[in-house]
Amino acid sequence: MPTQETKYNLSQQLLTHSKPLLKYTLYFALILCFAFAILNQLYPLKVNISYSTVITASDGSVINAFLSRDDKWRMQLEPDEVNPVLKKAVLLKEDKYFYYHPGINPFAITRALANNIIRDKKTSGASTITMQVARLLYPQQRTYANKLKEIFRALQLEWYYSKDEILQLYLNLVPFGGNIEGVKAASVLYFQQSPKRLSLAQAVTLTVIPNKPSSLRIGEQNEQIVEFRNKWLRYYQDLNTFPASEIEDALLEPLEARRQDAPKVAPHFAYRMYRKYKNQPIIKTTLNRQVQEKVEQLAYNYMQRLRYQNIHNAAVLVINNQTKAVEAYLGSADFNDYAHHGQVDGVRAIRSPGSTLKPFLYATAFDKGLFTPKTVITDVPVDYAGYRPQNYFGNYNGNVTIEQALATSLNVPAVKVLDQLGVYTLVQKLQQAEFSEMKHSGNQLGLSLILGGCDVKLEELTLLYSAFANQGKYSAVNWLQQDSLKQETQLLSPASAYMTNQILTQLTRPDLPHNAHNSPNLPKIAWKTGTSYGRKDAWSIGYNKKYTVGVWVGNFSGEGVPELNGTDSATPLLFDIFNSIDYNSTSGWFQQPKGIGLRVVCAETGNPVNRFCKNQVLDTFIPGISSTQKCSHLKRIAVSKDKKYSYCTSCQPATGFVQQLYPNHAPELLTFYTSEHIPYQQIPPHNPGCSRIFKENAPVITSPAPGMEYILVQEQQQQLMLHCNTHNEVKQVYWYINNKFIKAAAANEKVFFEPKQVGKYKISCTDDQGRNTDSYITVRFL
Repeated sequence: MPTQETKYNLSQQLLTHSKPLLKYTLYFALILCFAFAILNQLYPLKVNISYSTVITASDGSVINAFLSRDDKWRMQLEPDEVNPVLKKAVLLKEDKYFYYHPGINPFAITRALANNIIRDKKTSGASTITMQVARLLYPQQRTYANKLKEIFRALQLEWYYSKDEILQLYLNLVPFGGNIEGVKAASVLYFQQSPKRLSLAQAVTLTVIPNKPSSLRIGEQNEQIVEFRNKWLRYYQDLNTFPASEIEDALLEPLEARRQDAPKVAPHFAYRMYRKYKNQPIIKTTLNRQVQEKVEQLAYNYMQRLRYQNIHNAAVLVINNQTKAVEAYLGSADFNDYAHHGQVDGVRAIRSPGSTLKPFLYATAFDKGLFTPKTVITDVPVDYAGYRPQNYFGNYNGNVTIEQALATSLNVPAVKVLDQLGVYTLVQKLQQAEFSEMKHSGNQLGLSLILGGCDVKLEELTLLYSAFANQGKYSAVNWLQQDSLKQETQLLSPASAYMTNQILTQLTRPDLPHNAHNSPNLPKIAWKTGTSYGRKDAWSIGYNKKYTVGVWVGNFSGEGVPELNGTDSATPLLFDIFNSIDYNSTSGWFQQPKGIGLRVVCAETGNPVNRFCKNQVLDTFIPGISSTQKCSHLKRIAVSKDKKYSYCTSCQPATGFVQQLYPNHAPELLTFYTSEHIPYQQIPPHNPGCSRIFKENAPVITSPAPGMEYILVQEQQQQLMLHCNTHNEVKQVYWYINNKFIKAAAANEKVFFEPKQVGKYKISCTDDQGRNTDSYITVRFL
C-alpha cells in the first residue's frame, strides 16, 4: 500500500505535467478569442430579414398580408405568439441542450465528424438551432469549409442575441416548402390561425415538416405527414413530455389542412396601411374584425339588391366615438368586381356631398347667435346674382323653422343661412376639420357649397359627424393600436352640437326610408342623408354615443341613376349596420350640456315673445350668444276708420283714425304669397295726401340680377324680365330703363323689355311711396 509520501509525490508530478497543458489550453483559447474578435470586425454579422407585411386587427388576428421583397411568405413572430407546446417540441427534436451551449455543441460535432470520416456515414444532429439560424441567414452548400463559417456565424449570433431571440429567429426562418417560411406564415396559411392557438398535433406537424419541406407538403402528402407526426408524438410520449391524454388526442387528430390564400379582409384598408406604414413587418391596427366582417357581409348582400337598379358600388366607414378608432373600413362592397371598378377606395374617393354639410352649417350659425332651432326663415324663391337654388322636390313652403328646414333638408333656407353666416366662415370651420378641398380651393367656393358644390371624402364627412357625438370636439382618427388620442379641436360648442343632435334624431322627416315607420328595429341614432346633383352620390351618415357610421352608395364610374337617393339607397344600409354592430345600445343618449337654456318664443318668428304674441313655444338657446331681439311679426299701423288708408307719423290726423296690428311679412314672402295666390292681410294704401318721401323698405330688384352680364342672341329678340319684392303696403311700382320710364305695374307683376343695344343698363324701380332702388347690368350680343 502506497504511503502518504508516495501519494504526495505522484500528485506533484501530475501537477508539474499538467501546467504546460493548462497554459497551452489558455493560450489556445486566447488565440481563438482574438481571432474571433478580428473576424467579427472583418465580417460583421448582418441580420437583414425581409418579412412579409402583416396587417392585424385589434384582437391580434391577421386580416391581410403582403409578400416580402423576395416574394416569400415570411411573417415575423412576436414573443407572445410563441406557443409553449411548439417551443417544447422544437427544442426536444432539434436541440435539447439549446439553453446550455454557446451556439455549438462540441460533443455532437465530434460525434458527427467521427461518423462521417471513420464510418463514412452522414449523421444528423450536429447542427444546433443557432447553427441552423446561421445557415438560414447565410445559405451555402454543405461543405466542411462552409460548416466552419456556419460555426463562426453561430458564435456571432450567441454574442449579439439572447437565446430567446435566436429561437425566435429560427421559428421565423424555418422552411415549410414552396415560398412559406416561418411558423407564423405556416400557421396562417395552413391552419388559418395564430401560432399561439395551435393544438399539440398541429404544433408537432409544424415541428417535423422542416426536416423534409420539399417532400412533406401539407395538402399533398397529409398521410405521410400524419405518420411522421405520430412517430414523434410517441417519442414525446415515451419521454412524458406532454400529458398522456393530450398525446392520445393528438394521435387521433386528423390532418385535413391544405394551403390557403393569405387572409384578404378589408383589402382597401390593408393596402392603405401597407402604403402608409412602409417597412413595418407587423401593422397593428384598430380594426374590429367582427364589426368589419359584419359590415362586409351586409354591404355585399345589400348591393346585390341594388344591382337591378344599375347601382353597383358602396363604401362604409365605422368610427368608435370614444377612442376615435377605425373599427370598420369598406372601400367597396366587392373588391373583386372588376367590371364596376371594385378596387376603387370609396372611403377616400372625392365626391359631391349633396346636403350632408347642412347640419354643420346650422350648428355653426347657432354658435354665431344668428338662429335657434325655432327661428322662422322664409322658404321662397330667391336669386343671388343669377344663382337660384331650388328645393329637392321643386316646391316652396313659405315660413319654416330652422329645425324644420334641417329635418326636411330644404335647400333654399340652407343657402339663406350660408349667405348670412358667410361662405368664408363655413370654409374656415371645414378647414379646421381637415377637409382637403377647403384647404386647396376654399376661397373659390360660393353659396352652392352647402348643396354639394364642393368635393369631399367619406372619411372627412364621417369624422365631421363624429364631432357631433363628442360635444363638438374634432380629432383625427386612430389607425393603429399604439396611436394615442390626438389633439382635439373645439369645432362647435356643446350646446350647438346638442341642438343639432336633437333635430337629426327626429323621425318625422322625408329622409326616413319607406316602410321604416313600421320597422320594429329602427335604431336610436341621429342621421342625415344627401343626394348629389345628377343623382350620382347617395349619402347617409349617422351616429349615437358609441359609433359614427358613414355610408356612400353610387357608381364609381360617375354614372347617375334616377332611383339613386340618400333616403332609399343609403339609409337602409346605415340602419342595418347599426342594428348589427350596436343593437339596443347600452351607451345611453346625449345629455343636455350646461351651456344651453330654454326660453319661450313666438311660434311666428322664433324670437322672444312680445306682448302681442299669442302662439308661444319652448325653444333651446345659448345664453349670451343667441339673439334676444323680441318678436316683430306684427306691427301697429294707424288707419282710417273705414280702413281705406294708412297713415305715417307725418300725415296722421288728430282724430278719425284707429291703431291696428298688421302682419309684418318680408317682401319676398309677399311675392311668394301673391304668386301662389295665398291670401294675406294687406296694409291699406298710404294716405295719398302725404308729402313725406320714404327711404326705408325700398323695393328689392330681384330680376334682372344686379351686376350680372347677360349674353343674348339679337336675332331672336330675347327679352329680360323686370321683377321686384316690395313692402306690404305697396300696391304699384314704376319701372325705368336708363332713366326712361317703361311701365307702371302692380307690385308683384312681371314686366319684360327687349334690350336694343350692347352696353350698360341702369334699372330703376320706384314704388307708390316714392322709394327708389337702382341696379346695373351689362348686355352683349352673340
